[in-house]
Amino acid sequence: MTFSGFSFTFWRFMEIITLIPALGMLAYFVHAYTALNSLTPNSILVLFIVSVLGAAWAVGTLFLYSRAKHSAGFVAFVDLLFVGAFIGGVYELRGISNADCTHFTRDSYFFNLGVLAITGNIYSPHVEKNCAMLKASFAFGIMNCIFFFLTFLLALLVHRHYGDRDRVVVKRETTHVSRHGHRSHRSRSPRHSHHSSRRDHYVV
Repeated sequence: MTFSGFSFTFWRFMEIITLIPALGMLAYFVHAYTALNSLTPNSILVLFIVSVLGAAWAVGTLFLYSRAKHSAGFVAFVDLLFVGAFIGGVYELRGISNADCTHFTRDSYFFNLGVLAITGNIYSPHVEKNCAMLKASFAFGIMNCIFFFLTFLLALLVHRHYGDRDRVVVKRETTHVSRHGHRSHRSRSPRHSHHSSRRDHYVV
């Protein structure tokens, strides 16, 4: 495997690792809205659909790499489409980027500890789950914009490498066929001359 092929495989793994938790968290929201008979907001639905398709494409091209490398030009084109799709999904969810999902509150439990409450942390962090999940999905979307752009460039390198090698193989086969045809043409010449001499001798 060439360096470009190894790098392509590595970044495909990174795409799968980051897309699986993202689509899992977004699926939680889709299921919650469906259970409430409500429409899922476009900001969540767009990134969810792109994440599902991106994960399926990444898994398929990773396990079928031996075949996909010979059509690396098409793989690069699809990866570039996913770059645009993830940019669109992240743009739709851009409102969550400025949200503050963590806040500190005064925890009354420590007052029940008496004197030991002095050594404890009276203020404890509280994380809003829905906000944190959306913000994590937003971050994974940005990461996959970068990852799919990298695999787009690496797929172009793979296409160039195997394209050049296939042209060399075709050229060698063409040269071999032309030499074989030349030899067969030479081999027919003595036979033709032999039959001609036998024919002349018979006439005499």
